Amino acid sequence: MQIIYWLLVAVMIVGIIGAVVPAIPGTSLILIAIIIWGFVSSSFAAIKIPLIVTIIVLLLSIGVDFLAGYIGAKQAGASKWGQIGAFVGLLLGFFGLLPALPFGGPLLGILIGPLLGAIIGEYLYQRQLGTAIKAGIGIVVGTVVGNLLQGILAIAAVIVFLVTTWPQVFPS
Repeated sequence: MQIIYWLLVAVMIVGIIGAVVPAIPGTSLILIAIIIWGFVSSSFAAIKIPLIVTIIVLLLSIGVDFLAGYIGAKQAGASKWGQIGAFVGLLLGFFGLLPALPFGGPLLGILIGPLLGAIIGEYLYQRQLGTAIKAGIGIVVGTVVGNLLQGILAIAAVIVFLVTTWPQVFPS
């Protein structure tokens, strides 16, 4: 049972990484691991608190994801064109459709793609390069801050799980 516990904790760590890195499942992986632990341990009472906390974290993460990008874009004066460009840039960067990068691959693509996409989208809309660059940086900064907040929330969910289930798995 301890092996399964550690495997699920490893899945949760991937979930923490996914909360920060776009295109990797985040909090949902943590939630799935907690539910699996409830089945394995045959004790849903033991996972009640972590389950509730993780559902709240999942809902907060969705809100943070939306609001962080929106606030970053709004602060930088970005239009919908910049936001759409950032999303398209994220997809193109992740799937490697950006020009061949000498290093970094998809991870670097998900950082550079939204920036370039936002700048291009904003430039197509406003035809002012300075404003487009400012908007692109604002969108990316907002998204990065949002991802960091999601990572902190995911870490909190995993800590709650560990604190509440540890005594059950490793009695004194």
